[in-house]
Amino acid sequence: MAREILPVADRRQVRAYARRLTLKYPRQLTLALALHGLAAVAGLAVPWQLGGLVQDVKDGTPVDVALVALAIGGFLLLQGALVRYAVYASARLGEQVLAELREEFVDQVLALPLSTVERAGAGDLITRTSRDVDSLSRTVRHAVPETLIALVTFVITVGALVLVSPLLMLPMLIATPLIWLSTRWYLKRARDGYLRENAAYADMTEGLAETVEGARAVEALGLQGRRRERTDADIRRSFAAERYTLGLRTVWFPTVELGYVIPVVATLLVGGLCYIRGWVSLEQVTVATLYAQQLIDPLDRFLMWIDELQVGGAAMARLLGVANVPDDRVATSARPQGELLEASDVRYAYREGRDVLHGVSLTLKPGERLAMVGPSGAGKSTLGRLLAGIHGPRTGAVTVGGVPLVDLPLDELRGHVALVTQEHHVFKGSVRDNLLIARPDAGDEEVRSALAAVDSLDWVLALPEGLDTQVGSGGLAVSPAQAQQLALARLVLADPHTLVLDEATSLIDPRAARRLERSLAAVLEGRTVIAIAHRLHTAHDADRVAVVEDGRVSELGSHEDLVARGGSYAALWESWHGKASSTRT
Repeated sequence: MAREILPVADRRQVRAYARRLTLKYPRQLTLALALHGLAAVAGLAVPWQLGGLVQDVKDGTPVDVALVALAIGGFLLLQGALVRYAVYASARLGEQVLAELREEFVDQVLALPLSTVERAGAGDLITRTSRDVDSLSRTVRHAVPETLIALVTFVITVGALVLVSPLLMLPMLIATPLIWLSTRWYLKRARDGYLRENAAYADMTEGLAETVEGARAVEALGLQGRRRERTDADIRRSFAAERYTLGLRTVWFPTVELGYVIPVVATLLVGGLCYIRGWVSLEQVTVATLYAQQLIDPLDRFLMWIDELQVGGAAMARLLGVANVPDDRVATSARPQGELLEASDVRYAYREGRDVLHGVSLTLKPGERLAMVGPSGAGKSTLGRLLAGIHGPRTGAVTVGGVPLVDLPLDELRGHVALVTQEHHVFKGSVRDNLLIARPDAGDEEVRSALAAVDSLDWVLALPEGLDTQVGSGGLAVSPAQAQQLALARLVLADPHTLVLDEATSLIDPRAARRLERSLAAVLEGRTVIAIAHRLHTAHDADRVAVVEDGRVSELGSHEDLVARGGSYAALWESWHGKASSTRT
């Protein structure tokens, strides 16, 4: 399957979203900025006091040093208190913004078309939901508030410097071209560099996930060398991407550091010359020099956090890009008339020009049980996904009640057809919470009935807190077989009319799976069931069996008819039945 990288939002989208999200809380933003402004004003009082002290000493005016020290200490305490509440207000606003962004991102991820998720692969989405969210969290919690603090402090300090002496403001401009040009050079390259870095990390995560998930196949087929080469290549790309962004920082950081020192030296030098000529007082030179020195801290913080903002901006672009994924279907107003499921001359390709299904046609009457069997890679799972409405066919149509599945809204589609695969997830929460995902309004009796239908009520009730036992991450670990049973119990609660079971009991012991399938058969009486099976007793119990080979349905009929024909299914049954008999013996 060709892997597709999920889209990335452009700069305009990122700026518009950040502006909208920030301005959504005007009162909190105004409070935070006001507190930071007052803290900056309080901080300006100390250089002003020191400048006055120097002037008084120079003029020979009596000075009450204790009073000056007390005043300086008071202003410092006031500044500390204001900074404390300003940082608290900024952090609180940042957490609100971050919480909303996370919720929107989760909503967008859950709304992604499953066909897109499958094509994108695990690496890209995992990286966005973990590394990118973490990067953005750090930016919102620290970089944004620190940048606001630095910006407010810088503006107020520059304003105070102008009020002290416009003439002594001029030396500050000497370093402006150096800082401006180097920062523009950096910003022009940083965003794309960090996007490449994140994409390289996603490729590395994807490769490692594939190797771990397919470890047995890798070992059986002797693919260790090839997988190591893939991993080494991914690491080299990631290293090159990170080395590029590091190279940008090693040029930019020293340049702006030089830009900090020049204004202080220039202000002191120019101020001394102006003082000698009598254009400014010694107090003005002292205060201006201290303000120039004081500007280093906000400027340094501002430029330092710009780098973090680039990381966060790249992460936000990747998170917002999820919303740019186009829908794989457009719902219409048509509604099914009945539950007849029909596939007509269906063809499907993961890669353009390479069909994996070739003109498949199937009709399933309501309540019929169809088993699909065949060799691995024949197209069974792909056909199952088309019959469940996960993918739309390239040509042909899959309809329920005469309406194409891809024309139905997803909520309504899942009321008609549901897919359960051998890949299951246990969510963090109680057992009850894991089941109510399928039907939030279900009561305890319905939950217990669903568990009983999949032979799991006994072990659930034997848990320390029964249905309230916490499972998933950080909770009680359940076995893969138990996770599969919980997924099937969700299916019973969801109560769709048509079910596609893609080896849904493959992780359960064969004897237990046989008992489970019989229990499910009783519960699902009257529903259409499509079972993609690797255990042929499932085919034996079905109304009809479809043999899928090379993307085509090569045989279709009842178990008895296909055995009597002596074709592919008969050979498969004879081989499996002989092995099953020898195993029982």
